[in-house]
Amino acid sequence: MELLKDLFLGNPAFWGGGVAHSVLILAVVITIGILLGKIKIAGISLGVTWILFVGIFFSHFHMNLDEHLLHFMKEFGLILFVYSIGLQVGPGFFSAFRKGGLKLNILALITVLLSIGVTCALYYTTDLPITTLVGILSGAVTNTPGLGAAQQAVSDMTGIDAPEIALGYAVSYPLGVVGAILTLLGLRYLLRIKMDGEEAQAARELDEMQEQTASPITLEIRNEVISGKRIADLQQLLNRDFVVSRIRRGNGELELVDSDTVIHTGDEILVIVAPKDMEAVRAFIGPQIEVNWKALDKKLISRRILITKPELNGRTLSHLKLRSRYGVNITRVNRAGIDLVATPSLRLQIGDRLTIVGTERAIAQVEKVLGNSLKRLNHPNLIPIFLGIALGVILGSIAFTFPGIPQPVKLGLAGGPLIVSILISRFGPQYKMVTYTTMSANLMLREVGIALFLACVGLSAGEGFVETIVHKGGYIWIAYGALITIVPLLLAGLIGRFYFKLNYFTLIGVLSGATTNPPALAYSSEQTGSDAPSVGYATVYPLSMFLRVLSAQMLILIFG
Repeated sequence: MELLKDLFLGNPAFWGGGVAHSVLILAVVITIGILLGKIKIAGISLGVTWILFVGIFFSHFHMNLDEHLLHFMKEFGLILFVYSIGLQVGPGFFSAFRKGGLKLNILALITVLLSIGVTCALYYTTDLPITTLVGILSGAVTNTPGLGAAQQAVSDMTGIDAPEIALGYAVSYPLGVVGAILTLLGLRYLLRIKMDGEEAQAARELDEMQEQTASPITLEIRNEVISGKRIADLQQLLNRDFVVSRIRRGNGELELVDSDTVIHTGDEILVIVAPKDMEAVRAFIGPQIEVNWKALDKKLISRRILITKPELNGRTLSHLKLRSRYGVNITRVNRAGIDLVATPSLRLQIGDRLTIVGTERAIAQVEKVLGNSLKRLNHPNLIPIFLGIALGVILGSIAFTFPGIPQPVKLGLAGGPLIVSILISRFGPQYKMVTYTTMSANLMLREVGIALFLACVGLSAGEGFVETIVHKGGYIWIAYGALITIVPLLLAGLIGRFYFKLNYFTLIGVLSGATTNPPALAYSSEQTGSDAPSVGYATVYPLSMFLRVLSAQMLILIFG
C-alpha cells in the first residue's frame, strides 16, 4: 500500500514526487482520457478533450505533479501540437487565398471577429476578468492552441500561471462541441435547405475550387492555324499550363510527345490540363473525344513513381531531363492529394508522385533515378522538426510593440512554432530542405503533443474546479460559452448564405473550420456524400487556427 501511495500521491523526499510518480500520473490520465474519448452519445464524442477532465479529476483528489514540471510538459506538448499542425497545413496555406478560397477565408475571418466581439461584449457587461473570458472563448470555439497562447501571454506578463483560463476552457468546451453541431443543424431548418439541390450546387462549386487538380482529356486537332506547328509553339500561342502526353496520327500510328513533336489536323492528342484552363485549350485545339489509350498500344504504360531521393528535393522537372534521357513523359505530379500539371518549372518535393508514360524498360530506369522507396519515406526527417521548433521558439520570444497596446506583443510558444512550421513546409523544398513527414508520423507527433498538453492543463486546474463551479458562479460560464459558440455561427451562417451565396454543405464546412471544430466537421461530412464540407474546412482551417492563437493573446494583452 505504501508503494501505491508513493506512486499516485508522490513521495515528498523526491523532487516533484519522484520520476515514477510523474510518469505514472501522466500515463494514467492520458490513457483513461483516450478511452473515454471513444464513447459517443447521440453520435457525438468529446475525443481527446476527455484527457483534460480526467486530469481535473486526478488533481481534485491531490494526485498531481510538481508545478514547474507541469509548466514545462504543458508548453512542450503545445509546441509539438501546433508545429505538427503547421507542417500539415503549410503547403496549402497560401494557395487557400486564391479565388474561391479567398471568399471562404473572408467568411472565416468574419466568424472569428464575431466571436471576439461577443467576448468583448461580455467583458464590458459582466464582472469576469479577461483571463476567464478568454478561457471560455477558447473552449467555446474548441481551440486548444488558443488556450495555450493565452496562458503563455499571462505567464509572460505576470510571471505566474492563470488557472482560471483552463477552468473557463473546461467549463465551456463540452457545449462548444455540442452547441456548434446543434447550430449547424438549426441553420438547415432556418435557411429551409433542400438537400438534393445543395448536393448539385456543392458539386459545381467543388469544380471551381479545385482549379489546381489536373485531369486528362483527349482532343482532336481541328484548328488549321496550328497544323504543322510544334508542341512548344502551341504552348507559347495558347499561354496556358498543359502537357501533351501522347498523339495518334491520322494513320493510326501512336507516338510519345516532346516539345519538338509536330502536329497536324486530324491528329488526336492526350492532354493533361487543369480545369481552369480546360475550356480555353479545348476551344483553341479542337473538340473533346473518347479514346482508350491503354487498349491502343500495350508497349506504353502509365505508372506513378514516388520521389524519395533527397537530392531531388527542390529541383525543377526540366532539370531532370527525363524525356531526352529515357524517352518518357511526365504528365502529372500528385502532391498532398492534388494532381498538378507537370510544367517544366514545377519544383519537386520529397513525397511527390509523378505519373510517367513510357515503355516498361524506360520507366524502370526512371524509377531508379527518382527513388520510389517507401522505406525511405517512412524514415523520419528530424532536422526540420527540431530546427523549426528552435526557430519558432526564437520567433515567439521576440517582442513587437504596437500603438495603443501597453504590453509588447509576442507570438509565444504557440504562435512562433506555428508560423515557422507553415513557412518551412511551404518554402523549405525550394532551399533543398526535406520537410516531408508521413501522415502517420505527423499524426503521432500531434496526438502526443495534445495529450501531454491537455493532461497538464487539467492537472494544474483541478484543485479549484469544483469550488469554482459550485460556489463561485462557474455554472454561468456555460451560458457565456454558449453565446460565444452560437451567436457568431448563426450570424456568419446567414452572411455566408445570403451575401456569399454558399451552398449549405460548403457553408457548414467553413463554419466548422472557423471554429477549428473536428466533431462539427464529422457531423457535416455525415450529412452529404460530397467532399464540400471537408474542402471548406481545410480551406479556412490554417488561417482560422492562426487567428485564434493570435487573438487569444491580443485579448489578454489589451485588456489584461
